[in-house]
Amino acid sequence: MRKGILSLTAAAATLALGLTACGGNSGQTNASTSSTSSASASAPAAKAGKIGVILPDSKSSARWETADRKYLEEAFKAAGVQYDIQNAQNDKTAFQTIADQMITNGATVLMIVNLDSGSGKAVIEKAKSQGVATIDYDRLTLGGGAAYYVSFDNTKVGTLQGEGLSKCLTDKKASKPIVAYLNGSPTDNNATLFKQGYDGVLKPKFDSGEYVKGPDQAVPDWDNTQAGTIFEQMLTQQPKIAGVLAANDGLGNAAITVLKKQNLNGKVPVTGQDATVQGLQNILAGDQCMTVYKAVKKEADAAAKLAVALAKGEKPTASGSVKDPESGQDVPSELLEPQAIYLDNVKDVVADGYVTKEELCTGDFAKKCTEAGIQ
Repeated sequence: MRKGILSLTAAAATLALGLTACGGNSGQTNASTSSTSSASASAPAAKAGKIGVILPDSKSSARWETADRKYLEEAFKAAGVQYDIQNAQNDKTAFQTIADQMITNGATVLMIVNLDSGSGKAVIEKAKSQGVATIDYDRLTLGGGAAYYVSFDNTKVGTLQGEGLSKCLTDKKASKPIVAYLNGSPTDNNATLFKQGYDGVLKPKFDSGEYVKGPDQAVPDWDNTQAGTIFEQMLTQQPKIAGVLAANDGLGNAAITVLKKQNLNGKVPVTGQDATVQGLQNILAGDQCMTVYKAVKKEADAAAKLAVALAKGEKPTASGSVKDPESGQDVPSELLEPQAIYLDNVKDVVADGYVTKEELCTGDFAKKCTEAGIQ
């Protein structure tokens, strides 16, 4: 693991305004994690401003600490700019405090992954009032008015999930299967877009009677523990659930854990998203039918490119735009393409360097990795 972690609890964050930079590293704490770095003495004479990044948590998905932080750090270091990356650990108060701290400590660009649009909007508005450029990273802050938005085509993510579940149900020759939804957090606009995508695939099947619409529930804060409780209740109420549209790998694993208790794992297809090590191992084991791989390095590189340009006082252009459904404004955006991952192409995620063979192919999974062609 990376070393040199600077940890701040929400209570202590307000006392840390005078914090100086420490080497660009990462880790996890109960409230927030921080990594800061300064350009070396040999940096270019045209001095750029400082970039602040606030990640949402480390519980809902491993990606925020294992992938996004790493790739953003690499991009900022390569550009020779000062940066500060911290994690709010799903604490809205800490999120606000971290933002205030970053602005006080000289951030000229603030990149956030909001916990919800309300608190995210407050942070963006305060930053803008103090002349700080803003970027929505991965999640659009509705009504926030960020200068840029960088993410994946999240409706397409949902479409791939819906198509994936349909494929897996067809492979199992399911007849009029009852399909349950474990949706993402109701405060996350991405979860809304994912649902639009998979509804677009599955609703026509419900309407025609090919599939039967089962329980449909959002999981607050993408909390995997709550997801397990929710799905256990679903299965108790409807024991014949034959397919689970789980919005990410964490929620999918929560459902799989419950299915295992009933010896239904591998018999009931479950979807996912994020191509986490756990999700990919569930696919190798036959307990999860698919996940959606989002090449986070490309997302981080695109966001970092915009942030670095803004920090240097430039006005970069984006390749497209997204209409904010709340404000009606078009937000300059970079949207990347997601990829569906099944057993036959798990190797693509390893080949891309997103996860390593050493992480994935541990213990009993070594043989399964060989069978899946993972080099």
